[in-house]
Amino acid sequence: MISGPFLLLALMEGTVMAAVLALTAVGLSLVFGVMRVVNVAHGEFFMLGAVLAWFVAQAVPGPAWVAFLAALVLAPLIVAAMAALADWAVLKRLGYEPEATIVATIGLSYILQQAALSFFGPDARPIEAPFVWRIQFPWFGYSGYKIVVVVAAVAVLVAVWVLMNRSRAGLVMRATQIDRDTARAFGINVDRVYAMVFALGAGLAALAAVLLVPIQQAHYLMGHDPLLLSFIVVIIGGLGSIRGTLIAALVIGLSDGVISFFWSPTLAKILATLFVALVLVFRPQGLFGERT
Repeated sequence: MISGPFLLLALMEGTVMAAVLALTAVGLSLVFGVMRVVNVAHGEFFMLGAVLAWFVAQAVPGPAWVAFLAALVLAPLIVAAMAALADWAVLKRLGYEPEATIVATIGLSYILQQAALSFFGPDARPIEAPFVWRIQFPWFGYSGYKIVVVVAAVAVLVAVWVLMNRSRAGLVMRATQIDRDTARAFGINVDRVYAMVFALGAGLAALAAVLLVPIQQAHYLMGHDPLLLSFIVVIIGGLGSIRGTLIAALVIGLSDGVISFFWSPTLAKILATLFVALVLVFRPQGLFGERT
């Protein structure tokens, strides 16, 4: 039976999931929106963020919050650098052709996954949360860290919006998105823009993973669900639409939290997939996408 306190707890858990999912999906949406590349390796960049966070946390001595802050800074930067290298070594040489890049990123995902298995191992490993305190409600206590995850995700998403809409770098990215050849004719280094966007998308996924890993343990297979849910969110919101991605992430995150809490996580994934099928049938460009 669904009662008020349990529903509140489910909505709070769904909000945490929505915040992490929004960060991950926005990175995927940016890559497709600007580069027109479907990055199948996006989930593995998420996984790398968690795995590298564990390595950094183990290497940094001192209190848990110091190790976590080091992981929060270093892991996304390392993943972003690896993504930029992958863009230069693979995607650029394929000319960013849609079919070729899909195959290439599938191969890249397997390489990253097996590399994580080789160096990290098959076991799931936890990272200690930077602080331990709980918010006490009349019915239950709730982790204060999870609230901080939501606040941090919102702050990063606002920063991404400012970057895309209020900065010269965002203007250059939007110009490249509209017409790559015209942007190149006006002196924009399109290859550099693409490398920056691919790195930014991977870095956002890694940042989401670092925020999540004190709640869920790091594991070399943990990129599967974020990749699936990110594609669901991006398809529903509209390919390349950041606004649509954020709204869809909130809807999917909250619904997944409630359905998983009261019924089954599998049922939540099934219903989300059915929703995607309905969107593809009746509005292929997504709820907030534009027809091309």
